Amino acid sequence: MRAEREWGTDGGALLVVHPHFHRRRTGVTAHTERIVTELARLMETRAVGGNLEEDVPRIAWSELWRRIRQEPVVWHAHRNNELLAGLLLRWVGQEVRLVYTRHGGKPPGRFTRFLTRFAEQLVTLNAQSAGWMGRPSQLVPHGVDLERFTPPVDRDAAWKALGLGGRRGVGVVGRIRPSKGQGDYVEALTPLLPEFPASEWTPVLVGLAKGRDQAWAEQLRVKTGGRLVLAGEQRPVVPWYQGLSVLVNPTHFESFSMVMLEAMACGCCTVMSRLPHVPSFIEHGRTGFLFEPGNVAGLRELLRQLLHEPERARQVGLNAAEEARARFGVANEARALARVYQSALGR
Repeated sequence: MRAEREWGTDGGALLVVHPHFHRRRTGVTAHTERIVTELARLMETRAVGGNLEEDVPRIAWSELWRRIRQEPVVWHAHRNNELLAGLLLRWVGQEVRLVYTRHGGKPPGRFTRFLTRFAEQLVTLNAQSAGWMGRPSQLVPHGVDLERFTPPVDRDAAWKALGLGGRRGVGVVGRIRPSKGQGDYVEALTPLLPEFPASEWTPVLVGLAKGRDQAWAEQLRVKTGGRLVLAGEQRPVVPWYQGLSVLVNPTHFESFSMVMLEAMACGCCTVMSRLPHVPSFIEHGRTGFLFEPGNVAGLRELLRQLLHEPERARQVGLNAAEEARARFGVANEARALARVYQSALGR
Protein backbone atom coordinates (compact mmCIF):
# COMPACT_ATOMS: atom_id res chain seq x y z
CA MET A 1 0.00 0.00 0.00
CA ARG A 2 2.92 2.36 0.69
CA ALA A 3 3.95 2.18 -2.98
CA GLU A 4 0.42 3.08 -4.06
CA ARG A 5 0.34 6.18 -1.79
CA GLU A 6 3.71 7.33 -3.12
CA TRP A 7 2.50 6.98 -6.67
CA GLY A 8 -0.66 8.92 -5.96
CA THR A 9 1.36 11.72 -4.38
CA ASP A 10 3.76 11.95 -7.32
CA GLY A 11 1.41 11.72 -10.25
CA GLY A 12 -2.18 11.22 -9.24
CA ALA A 13 -4.07 7.97 -8.67
CA LEU A 14 -5.41 6.03 -11.61
CA LEU A 15 -6.78 2.65 -12.56
CA VAL A 16 -4.82 0.58 -15.07
CA VAL A 17 -6.56 -2.35 -16.78
CA HIS A 18 -4.84 -5.09 -18.79
CA PRO A 19 -7.32 -7.12 -20.89
CA HIS A 20 -6.74 -10.75 -21.85
CA PHE A 21 -9.15 -12.02 -24.50
CA HIS A 22 -7.18 -14.99 -25.87
CA ARG A 23 -8.68 -18.49 -25.70
CA ARG A 24 -5.43 -20.25 -24.79
CA ARG A 25 -2.33 -19.53 -22.77
CA THR A 26 0.59 -17.99 -24.63
CA GLY A 27 3.72 -16.02 -23.85
CA VAL A 28 1.57 -12.88 -23.83
CA THR A 29 -0.62 -14.52 -21.19
CA ALA A 30 2.36 -15.13 -18.94
CA HIS A 31 3.52 -11.55 -19.49
CA THR A 32 0.08 -10.15 -18.61
CA GLU A 33 -0.01 -12.14 -15.36
CA ARG A 34 3.51 -11.10 -14.43
CA ILE A 35 3.22 -7.38 -15.15
CA VAL A 36 -0.26 -6.92 -13.66
CA THR A 37 0.92 -8.48 -10.41
CA GLU A 38 4.05 -6.30 -10.32
CA LEU A 39 2.27 -3.08 -11.32
CA ALA A 40 -0.27 -3.66 -8.56
CA ARG A 41 2.53 -2.83 -6.12
CA LEU A 42 2.79 0.65 -7.63
CA MET A 43 -0.80 1.56 -8.49
CA GLU A 44 -4.24 0.05 -8.83
CA THR A 45 -3.82 -2.44 -11.66
CA ARG A 46 -6.31 -5.12 -12.63
CA ALA A 47 -6.82 -7.67 -15.39
CA VAL A 48 -10.08 -8.39 -17.19
CA GLY A 49 -10.82 -11.47 -19.27
CA GLY A 50 -10.19 -15.19 -18.95
CA ASN A 51 -7.47 -17.87 -18.94
CA LEU A 52 -5.39 -16.15 -16.27
CA GLU A 53 -4.07 -17.54 -13.00
CA GLU A 54 -6.47 -17.14 -10.09
CA ASP A 55 -4.16 -14.93 -8.03
CA VAL A 56 -3.92 -12.21 -10.71
CA PRO A 57 -5.79 -9.06 -9.55
CA ARG A 58 -9.03 -8.68 -11.55
CA ILE A 59 -11.80 -6.18 -12.09
CA ALA A 60 -15.40 -7.08 -12.86
CA TRP A 61 -16.96 -5.64 -16.01
CA SER A 62 -19.67 -4.00 -13.93
CA GLU A 63 -17.12 -2.11 -11.83
CA LEU A 64 -15.08 -1.16 -14.89
CA TRP A 65 -18.19 0.11 -16.66
CA ARG A 66 -18.99 2.35 -13.70
CA ARG A 67 -15.48 3.66 -13.15
CA ILE A 68 -14.64 4.61 -16.75
CA ARG A 69 -17.44 7.19 -16.52
CA GLN A 70 -16.12 8.64 -13.26
CA GLU A 71 -12.31 8.67 -13.32
CA PRO A 72 -9.21 8.31 -15.55
CA VAL A 73 -8.56 4.75 -16.70
CA VAL A 74 -5.61 3.43 -18.70
CA TRP A 75 -6.51 0.47 -20.92
CA HIS A 76 -3.29 -1.40 -21.79
CA ALA A 77 -3.94 -3.74 -24.72
CA HIS A 78 -1.62 -6.47 -25.98
CA ARG A 79 -3.59 -7.69 -29.00
CA ASN A 80 -5.62 -6.06 -31.76
CA ASN A 81 -8.98 -7.25 -30.44
CA GLU A 82 -8.14 -5.84 -27.02
CA LEU A 83 -7.26 -2.47 -28.54
CA LEU A 84 -10.57 -2.48 -30.42
CA ALA A 85 -12.37 -3.13 -27.13
CA GLY A 86 -10.55 -0.15 -25.66
CA LEU A 87 -11.75 2.05 -28.49
CA LEU A 88 -15.33 1.01 -27.72
CA LEU A 89 -14.85 1.81 -24.03
CA ARG A 90 -13.53 5.24 -24.96
CA TRP A 91 -16.93 6.07 -26.46
CA VAL A 92 -18.42 5.53 -23.02
CA GLY A 93 -15.68 6.97 -20.83
CA GLN A 94 -14.00 10.09 -22.16
CA GLU A 95 -11.08 9.63 -19.73
CA VAL A 96 -10.10 6.20 -21.12
CA ARG A 97 -6.52 6.34 -22.38
CA LEU A 98 -5.15 3.61 -24.62
CA VAL A 99 -1.72 2.00 -24.42
CA TYR A 100 -0.74 -0.78 -26.80
CA THR A 101 2.24 -3.15 -26.60
CA ARG A 102 3.36 -4.69 -29.88
CA HIS A 103 4.53 -8.26 -29.09
CA GLY A 104 4.84 -9.78 -32.57
CA GLY A 105 8.17 -10.99 -33.91
CA LYS A 106 7.39 -10.08 -37.53
CA PRO A 107 6.50 -6.76 -39.21
CA PRO A 108 2.88 -5.79 -38.44
CA GLY A 109 0.17 -5.64 -41.05
CA ARG A 110 -1.50 -2.45 -42.21
CA PHE A 111 -4.50 -3.02 -39.94
CA THR A 112 -2.30 -3.26 -36.85
CA ARG A 113 -0.41 -0.08 -37.76
CA PHE A 114 -3.74 1.66 -38.40
CA LEU A 115 -5.19 0.61 -35.05
CA THR A 116 -2.19 1.68 -33.02
CA ARG A 117 -2.59 5.27 -34.24
CA PHE A 118 -5.60 5.54 -31.92
CA ALA A 119 -3.48 4.71 -28.86
CA GLU A 120 -2.02 7.56 -26.81
CA GLN A 121 1.12 5.51 -26.21
CA LEU A 122 2.74 2.68 -28.17
CA VAL A 123 5.16 0.31 -26.41
CA THR A 124 7.68 -1.81 -28.30
CA LEU A 125 10.08 -4.44 -26.97
CA ASN A 126 13.14 -3.75 -29.11
CA ALA A 127 14.51 -1.31 -31.66
CA GLN A 128 13.63 -3.53 -34.63
CA SER A 129 9.97 -3.67 -33.62
CA ALA A 130 9.98 0.09 -33.04
CA GLY A 131 11.18 0.63 -36.61
CA TRP A 132 8.43 -1.58 -38.02
CA MET A 133 5.62 0.41 -36.41
CA GLY A 134 6.16 3.64 -38.35
CA ARG A 135 5.37 5.93 -35.38
CA PRO A 136 7.11 6.93 -32.15
CA SER A 137 7.06 4.33 -29.39
CA GLN A 138 8.36 3.78 -25.89
CA LEU A 139 10.97 1.00 -25.70
CA VAL A 140 10.19 -1.13 -22.63
CA PRO A 141 11.76 -4.62 -22.59
CA HIS A 142 10.12 -7.33 -20.53
CA GLY A 143 11.43 -8.19 -17.07
CA VAL A 144 11.64 -11.47 -15.18
CA ASP A 145 10.11 -12.32 -11.81
CA LEU A 146 13.25 -12.63 -9.70
CA GLU A 147 11.34 -14.03 -6.73
CA ARG A 148 10.11 -17.00 -8.78
CA PHE A 149 13.04 -17.63 -11.13
CA THR A 150 16.03 -18.33 -8.91
CA PRO A 151 19.12 -20.57 -9.18
CA PRO A 152 18.87 -23.96 -7.47
CA VAL A 153 20.86 -24.78 -4.36
CA ASP A 154 22.25 -27.85 -6.16
CA ARG A 155 21.80 -28.10 -9.96
CA ASP A 156 22.84 -31.76 -10.10
CA ALA A 157 20.19 -32.62 -7.52
CA ALA A 158 17.62 -30.49 -9.34
CA TRP A 159 18.29 -32.40 -12.57
CA LYS A 160 18.12 -35.76 -10.79
CA ALA A 161 14.72 -34.80 -9.35
CA LEU A 162 13.32 -34.53 -12.88
CA GLY A 163 13.87 -38.27 -13.28
CA LEU A 164 15.22 -38.32 -16.85
CA GLY A 165 18.54 -40.04 -16.19
CA GLY A 166 22.07 -38.90 -16.86
CA ARG A 167 24.09 -36.50 -14.74
CA ARG A 168 23.15 -33.34 -16.66
CA GLY A 169 20.59 -32.03 -19.12
CA VAL A 170 20.80 -29.99 -22.31
CA GLY A 171 17.55 -28.87 -23.87
CA VAL A 172 15.12 -26.43 -25.41
CA VAL A 173 12.13 -24.94 -23.56
CA GLY A 174 9.17 -23.60 -25.51
CA ARG A 175 6.46 -24.43 -28.03
CA ILE A 176 7.66 -27.18 -30.40
CA ARG A 177 7.41 -26.15 -34.04
CA PRO A 178 9.88 -25.57 -36.90
CA SER A 179 10.09 -21.79 -36.51
CA LYS A 180 11.28 -22.25 -32.92
CA GLY A 181 14.40 -24.00 -34.18
CA GLN A 182 14.20 -27.35 -32.41
CA GLY A 183 15.16 -28.97 -35.72
CA ASP A 184 18.43 -26.98 -35.73
CA TYR A 185 19.09 -28.06 -32.15
CA VAL A 186 18.66 -31.74 -32.98
CA GLU A 187 20.71 -31.46 -36.18
CA ALA A 188 23.52 -29.79 -34.23
CA LEU A 189 23.43 -32.14 -31.26
CA THR A 190 22.92 -35.56 -32.87
CA PRO A 191 26.49 -35.99 -34.27
CA LEU A 192 27.86 -35.14 -30.80
CA LEU A 193 25.87 -37.73 -28.87
CA PRO A 194 28.31 -40.64 -29.50
CA GLU A 195 30.96 -38.56 -27.71
CA PHE A 196 28.84 -38.39 -24.56
CA PRO A 197 27.29 -41.52 -22.99
CA ALA A 198 23.68 -41.38 -21.87
CA SER A 199 24.93 -41.60 -18.28
CA GLU A 200 26.48 -38.12 -18.70
CA TRP A 201 24.15 -35.95 -20.83
CA THR A 202 20.43 -36.22 -21.59
CA PRO A 203 18.92 -34.11 -24.41
CA VAL A 204 15.35 -32.92 -23.91
CA LEU A 205 12.62 -30.83 -25.51
CA VAL A 206 10.24 -29.20 -23.02
CA GLY A 207 7.11 -27.79 -24.61
CA LEU A 208 3.80 -28.39 -26.32
CA ALA A 209 3.62 -29.88 -29.83
CA LYS A 210 0.25 -29.52 -31.53
CA GLY A 211 -1.22 -31.10 -34.67
CA ARG A 212 1.33 -32.03 -37.30
CA ASP A 213 4.12 -30.78 -35.03
CA GLN A 214 3.60 -33.85 -32.84
CA ALA A 215 4.74 -36.14 -35.65
CA TRP A 216 7.62 -33.79 -36.40
CA ALA A 217 8.75 -33.90 -32.77
CA GLU A 218 8.70 -37.69 -32.87
CA GLN A 219 10.87 -37.61 -36.00
CA LEU A 220 13.38 -35.48 -34.11
CA ARG A 221 13.46 -38.04 -31.31
CA VAL A 222 14.09 -40.86 -33.78
CA LYS A 223 16.99 -38.91 -35.35
CA THR A 224 18.80 -39.01 -32.01
CA GLY A 225 18.46 -42.78 -31.79
CA GLY A 226 15.78 -42.37 -29.16
CA ARG A 227 17.98 -40.42 -26.72
CA LEU A 228 15.99 -37.19 -27.03
CA VAL A 229 13.32 -36.92 -24.32
CA LEU A 230 10.03 -35.28 -25.30
CA ALA A 231 8.91 -33.96 -21.92
CA GLY A 232 5.79 -32.21 -23.19
CA GLU A 233 4.34 -28.99 -21.78
CA GLN A 234 5.44 -28.44 -18.17
CA ARG A 235 3.87 -26.23 -15.52
CA PRO A 236 5.60 -25.05 -13.47
CA VAL A 237 8.62 -24.63 -15.72
CA VAL A 238 11.04 -23.32 -13.05
CA PRO A 239 12.29 -26.82 -12.04
CA TRP A 240 13.38 -27.36 -15.65
CA TYR A 241 15.41 -24.17 -15.79
CA GLN A 242 16.94 -25.12 -12.45
CA GLY A 243 17.74 -28.65 -13.62
CA LEU A 244 19.11 -28.06 -17.10
CA SER A 245 22.82 -27.25 -17.28
CA VAL A 246 22.61 -25.87 -20.83
CA LEU A 247 19.51 -24.30 -22.36
CA VAL A 248 19.40 -23.72 -26.11
CA ASN A 249 17.02 -21.19 -27.64
CA PRO A 250 17.46 -21.67 -31.42
CA THR A 251 14.39 -19.69 -32.52
CA HIS A 252 14.50 -18.16 -36.00
CA PHE A 253 12.58 -15.00 -35.05
CA GLU A 254 11.01 -13.57 -31.93
CA SER A 255 10.19 -10.08 -30.69
CA PHE A 256 11.49 -10.89 -27.21
CA SER A 257 12.68 -14.07 -25.52
CA MET A 258 11.35 -14.54 -22.01
CA VAL A 259 12.83 -18.05 -22.04
CA MET A 260 16.24 -16.39 -22.30
CA LEU A 261 15.67 -14.16 -19.25
CA GLU A 262 14.01 -16.90 -17.19
CA ALA A 263 16.86 -19.32 -17.86
CA MET A 264 19.48 -16.67 -17.05
CA ALA A 265 17.73 -15.78 -13.78
CA CYS A 266 17.81 -19.48 -12.85
CA GLY A 267 21.54 -19.66 -13.49
CA CYS A 268 21.24 -21.84 -16.57
CA CYS A 269 23.92 -21.48 -19.25
CA THR A 270 21.97 -20.09 -22.22
CA VAL A 271 22.90 -20.60 -25.88
CA MET A 272 20.77 -18.19 -27.88
CA SER A 273 20.09 -17.22 -31.49
CA ARG A 274 21.63 -13.82 -32.16
CA LEU A 275 18.33 -12.05 -32.76
CA PRO A 276 18.51 -8.23 -33.00
CA HIS A 277 17.59 -7.61 -29.36
CA VAL A 278 19.63 -10.41 -27.78
CA PRO A 279 23.18 -8.91 -27.63
CA SER A 280 21.90 -6.20 -25.28
CA PHE A 281 21.06 -8.97 -22.79
CA ILE A 282 23.78 -11.61 -23.30
CA GLU A 283 27.50 -10.93 -23.34
CA HIS A 284 28.92 -13.72 -25.48
CA GLY A 285 31.23 -15.96 -23.49
CA ARG A 286 30.46 -14.36 -20.12
CA THR A 287 26.70 -14.50 -19.48
CA GLY A 288 25.76 -16.84 -22.35
CA PHE A 289 26.60 -17.76 -25.91
CA LEU A 290 25.28 -16.49 -29.26
CA PHE A 291 25.07 -18.01 -32.72
CA GLU A 292 23.46 -16.83 -35.94
CA PRO A 293 19.88 -18.10 -36.42
CA GLY A 294 19.91 -21.27 -38.50
CA ASN A 295 23.70 -21.74 -38.22
CA VAL A 296 23.74 -25.41 -37.25
CA ALA A 297 27.51 -25.75 -37.52
CA GLY A 298 28.05 -22.77 -35.20
CA LEU A 299 25.58 -24.14 -32.68
CA ARG A 300 27.22 -27.57 -32.84
CA GLU A 301 30.64 -26.13 -32.01
CA LEU A 302 29.26 -24.24 -29.00
CA LEU A 303 27.50 -27.37 -27.73
CA ARG A 304 30.65 -29.46 -28.22
CA GLN A 305 32.62 -27.05 -26.04
CA LEU A 306 30.01 -26.84 -23.30
CA LEU A 307 29.27 -30.55 -23.11
CA HIS A 308 33.01 -31.22 -22.79
CA GLU A 309 33.40 -28.42 -20.22
CA PRO A 310 30.40 -28.54 -17.86
CA GLU A 311 32.28 -26.42 -15.31
CA ARG A 312 32.45 -23.60 -17.86
CA ALA A 313 28.71 -23.88 -18.42
CA ARG A 314 28.18 -23.71 -14.67
CA GLN A 315 30.25 -20.53 -14.31
CA VAL A 316 28.54 -18.80 -17.24
CA GLY A 317 25.19 -19.68 -15.69
CA LEU A 318 26.24 -18.09 -12.40
CA ASN A 319 27.32 -14.96 -14.25
CA ALA A 320 23.95 -14.87 -16.04
CA ALA A 321 22.02 -15.11 -12.78
CA GLU A 322 23.98 -12.21 -11.33
CA GLU A 323 23.37 -10.12 -14.46
CA ALA A 324 19.65 -10.88 -14.44
CA ARG A 325 19.35 -9.73 -10.84
CA ALA A 326 21.19 -6.52 -11.55
CA ARG A 327 19.40 -5.50 -14.77
CA PHE A 328 16.40 -7.56 -15.84
CA GLY A 329 13.89 -7.68 -12.98
CA VAL A 330 10.19 -7.16 -13.69
CA ALA A 331 10.23 -4.24 -11.22
CA ASN A 332 12.27 -2.25 -13.76
CA GLU A 333 9.65 -2.95 -16.43
CA ALA A 334 6.81 -1.91 -14.10
CA ARG A 335 8.43 1.43 -13.28
CA ALA A 336 9.00 2.13 -16.98
CA LEU A 337 5.35 1.35 -17.79
CA ALA A 338 4.19 3.58 -14.95
CA ARG A 339 5.93 6.47 -16.69
CA VAL A 340 4.25 5.49 -19.97
CA TYR A 341 0.84 5.64 -18.28
CA GLN A 342 1.52 9.11 -16.93
CA SER A 343 2.47 10.23 -20.44
CA ALA A 344 -0.77 8.75 -21.78
CA LEU A 345 -2.66 10.89 -19.31
CA GLY A 346 -0.66 13.98 -20.23
CA ARG A 347 0.85 14.30 -16.75
